[in-house]
Amino acid sequence: RCGLSRLGRRALFMGEFPVYTCAPHSPLHIGLLMAQFIEFLGNHPILVGCWLAAFAAILFYHQRTGTKGASTAQTVGLINRSDAIVVDIRDKKEFDEGHIVDALNIPNGKLAQRISELNKQKGKPIIVACKLGQQAGEAVKALEAEGHDPVYKLIGGMTEWRAQSLPVVTK
Repeated sequence: RCGLSRLGRRALFMGEFPVYTCAPHSPLHIGLLMAQFIEFLGNHPILVGCWLAAFAAILFYHQRTGTKGASTAQTVGLINRSDAIVVDIRDKKEFDEGHIVDALNIPNGKLAQRISELNKQKGKPIIVACKLGQQAGEAVKALEAEGHDPVYKLIGGMTEWRAQSLPVVTK
């Protein structure tokens, strides 16, 4: 039920702005909200433009830096079924504290110099692991630029691997 509220009718009589009430999910109420939204867009073009630019920048950033990710379950499947290679880009100290079985330790800072070590493995899936899954994206891009395909980053990194209670080797 929509219409002028009791206070709205009194306000209209007194020359003030009326209060129009409506049931929260009625079609008329949604129509009023949409009308207010369209009015807001028309009254604030600079603000709307800023929001659209920010949204476009976020989309562009994710498109540019986005890489294929593999969950811990997908990683186990790739290792078991496709003989995937795990490249751990953490420092030697972190690597020795615990890493995935048969993982290669190529620290992120030395990846460019040591990328040739993986050339004989082209064609096999490569999974890049780091501590939290945030640094692996750059390494994935570097490996893809060298012609390795497919290359995945371990989503959540070794932190997620350990949280899932998956096996790690310590030295």
